[in-house]
Amino acid sequence: MRWSMFFRQTLPINMAVLAQFFPFAIRSSATPAASSTAVRAAPTPSTAPAQQFHAGTRAIIWGMQSRAVQGMMDFDFVCSRATPSVAAMVYPFTGDHKQKFYWGHTEVLVPVYKNMADAMKKHPDADVLINFASLRSAYDSTLETLQYPQIRTIAIIAEGIPENMTRILIKRAQKAGVMIIGPATVGGVKPGCFKIGNTGGMMDNILHSKLYRPGSVAYVSRSGGMSNELNNIISLHTDGVYEGVAIGGDRYPGTTFMDHLMRYHDNPEVKMLVLLGEVGGVEEYEVCEALQSGRIKKPIVAWCIGTCAGMFSSEVQFGHAGACANAESETAVAKNKALAAAGGHVPSSFDELGNVIQKVYVELRDAGVIVPREEVPPPTVPMDFSWARELGLIRKPASFMTTISDERGQELLYAGMPISAVLEQGLGIGGTLSLLWFQRRLPPYATKFLEMCLMVTADHGPAVSGAHNTIVCTRAGKDLVSSLVSGLLTIGDRFGGALDGAAKQFSEAFDRNLQPHEFVNEMRKKGELIMGIGHRVKSLNNPDKRVEIIKKFVKEEFPTTPLLDYALKVEKITTSKKPNLILNVDGVIGVVFVDLLRNSGAFTREEAEEYINIGTINGLFVLGRSIGFIGHYLDQKRLKQGLYRHPWDDISYVMPEHYT
Repeated sequence: MRWSMFFRQTLPINMAVLAQFFPFAIRSSATPAASSTAVRAAPTPSTAPAQQFHAGTRAIIWGMQSRAVQGMMDFDFVCSRATPSVAAMVYPFTGDHKQKFYWGHTEVLVPVYKNMADAMKKHPDADVLINFASLRSAYDSTLETLQYPQIRTIAIIAEGIPENMTRILIKRAQKAGVMIIGPATVGGVKPGCFKIGNTGGMMDNILHSKLYRPGSVAYVSRSGGMSNELNNIISLHTDGVYEGVAIGGDRYPGTTFMDHLMRYHDNPEVKMLVLLGEVGGVEEYEVCEALQSGRIKKPIVAWCIGTCAGMFSSEVQFGHAGACANAESETAVAKNKALAAAGGHVPSSFDELGNVIQKVYVELRDAGVIVPREEVPPPTVPMDFSWARELGLIRKPASFMTTISDERGQELLYAGMPISAVLEQGLGIGGTLSLLWFQRRLPPYATKFLEMCLMVTADHGPAVSGAHNTIVCTRAGKDLVSSLVSGLLTIGDRFGGALDGAAKQFSEAFDRNLQPHEFVNEMRKKGELIMGIGHRVKSLNNPDKRVEIIKKFVKEEFPTTPLLDYALKVEKITTSKKPNLILNVDGVIGVVFVDLLRNSGAFTREEAEEYINIGTINGLFVLGRSIGFIGHYLDQKRLKQGLYRHPWDDISYVMPEHYT
């Protein structure tokens, strides 16, 4: 391919200018005449006003980009804008609603619309759309935006949009008179007025670069990341940035260097220009032509990054899609040389860029072209709590404290133990209870005892109050949780409370060194029942097998059982009076649990007493009985039982008139 044809098919360029810097590129009789094969027509002078953005600019955000929106509103606040620059958001994947953001210290609501048409109709003052759509939907959403005449600027953040689609967008935008910034851009910033998305970085960088008020220097860059570096360099060596735009790293940007440089040039507030190009493409030669023709009269400092490409033995594709030199003229070295020859201020390296900018600025200042303004401190923008805490600037007492689990890391922890280890080591239900209830691993006999407790307390038939309530609630059509809760709410002193009561009564008597007969006599004198003693059906002659199994296991596995032994002595006294006054399942669980807490070696005496007093033993009954209540719920649903109505013949109706 001839060089002349190459340049006509990529980007339009004045061939006479190109020939001046690269005479080898013009051969035979090829001319720069218009060709039907040209991808893009030569850029026409921008019809957009010089003041593309101002302190009243309002934008619509496409995409649920809460962090970017908050950053824009913080920028607005620090710039002392009267109103936020974000008018609305468009997000097709949810219904219309409002999102909460901060405006300084105050919380405000920003509307979110499902349809772009609604956003445009309700916010006619918005003339900028910032498109955070992915590369898959950025094309369609941008085409839709171009249908609305109120939009003057579209920033396309996504990179990777197919080049043929980008060229269509550029053509449509030019026809509509809409400026496109991007694709593959961070956006742009006009200090004191407006910023696009995440341009400028965090608030500390915005303040450091003095982007909260305008300066005298306007820049245009390919790279969004390097535009942040330019903000810093310019603020250090001049009175600051007036406006800056990153046109994006794709091969076909929506607007070119010249589009923005001419805007800046025609703005009397801009006193000097900065261009940061890069290896690849030939757009910088348009700037060379403008310098030589006198179209650009204001001083311009220019540099093309990527000069290190010459150190490689073959062509290198840098980060941007367009950052690859396909010819000598597209190298950064060649373009820097051409810009310098055309009259631009070109440093010897990027390290010298700030010094050259400062030199030009000082000359303009000394000549009276730039008159520095008095520095006015910006309003204080409150730092986000999460960011301040991450930086270690603040501390706040936690609303909750927990010692049993932690879901914040790579894996859920139970009392510091990864859930994978809980499964791999086969801790079972008892081991899991030991971690979540006691924040430690208990010995195997203890976890086995906990599981036995759950098994024997799981159910006691449908007639008990808790199961009855669950069944009635289920048959009334209630859901699982409601039915379960209706049963659990019956648990108390009269139903299920015997475990806690037995543990407290027996341990208190044992600790007071009362003899078993003294304990029985004392309770009789008080007129109180001994909790955990007595059974309606079971007796000495018809023992409760559940109690026998638990006693056998405990005697074989526990290191010592002083409270169980004490309770069995009490049982001998009570059964001598009546054979059914046996140590029942509630009593045996209660006293053995105390033996476990006091004598397993896993707890201090203070810890053991605390667990008894805070209702841990009753927790075993609640957890176990929940299994049965859920069983009754499922049973009633499976049997498709209808609404329960208590039979009349089971109710004694006693009306007041019967007494008269």
